[in-house]
Amino acid sequence: MLIAKGIAKSYETEAGIVPVLSDVNLELARGDAISIMGPSGSGKSSLLHILGVLDPPTEGEYTFDGVEPWTLEEREQARFRNKEIGFVFQDHCLLPQCTVLENVMSPYIVGERDEAAEERARTLISRAGLTERIQHFPSQLSGGEKQRVAIVRAMIRQPRLLLCDEPTGNLDQQTAWQVLTLLAEMRQELNCILMIVTHSPDIAGEFSRQYTVRDRKLVRTV
Repeated sequence: MLIAKGIAKSYETEAGIVPVLSDVNLELARGDAISIMGPSGSGKSSLLHILGVLDPPTEGEYTFDGVEPWTLEEREQARFRNKEIGFVFQDHCLLPQCTVLENVMSPYIVGERDEAAEERARTLISRAGLTERIQHFPSQLSGGEKQRVAIVRAMIRQPRLLLCDEPTGNLDQQTAWQVLTLLAEMRQELNCILMIVTHSPDIAGEFSRQYTVRDRKLVRTV
C-alpha cells in the first residue's frame, strides 16, 4: 500500500521560495495503475521524485508497505529505492558503453545479485521482442527499442512500484502504444503499482484512474 498524506514541495530560488506541490494525498494498492496529467512545471515530476525517494518532500508523510522511506538513512534509502522502485523516464538513460543485456543488469551494480538474475533478464528481453538486439549497444537501437530496454531494466528487480515520467513522449504513436502495452503486461505480471505521467490525453485515457496536477494539488478526474 502506498500512502501519501499532506505532501508539499517547494524550492528555494534567488527570487524566494517557489511552492510546487501542496497538500497532495494519495492511496494506492498493489496492482493499481494511474495516469497523471498537468501542464509543464505543474509538479508532476516532482511528485514522482518524492514517491520514488529521489527528492524529499518539504512537508507531509509518505509510507510504502509500512516503510517510511524518507526517515531511513541515506544508504538504506538507496537500497530501498533500488529494490522496491523501478523508473522509466522520457530519456531512456541507457549506458552507451553497455549492451542491451548489460543495461538491463545494471541495477545489480548497486544491489545484491541473485543467481537467477541473468536468466530473468534474458526472459524479459525476449518478452520485449529484443532477443536479436541483446548484444547491441544503445547507438544501434531505435527510439522504441531503447525505451523497451529501459522498461525491462526497470522491471529486472521485480519492483513493487513502477514510476514512468513521459515514457512515450519521444515516440511516434504506433511505438508509443507498443511501449504502453509492454508496461501494462509487466504491471499485471508483477502485480505492482504503476504510475504514468503523460501529456497525452489518449495515453491517460487508457487508465481507469486518472489524475491531474492543478493549482499544486493532485485532483482525480476519472
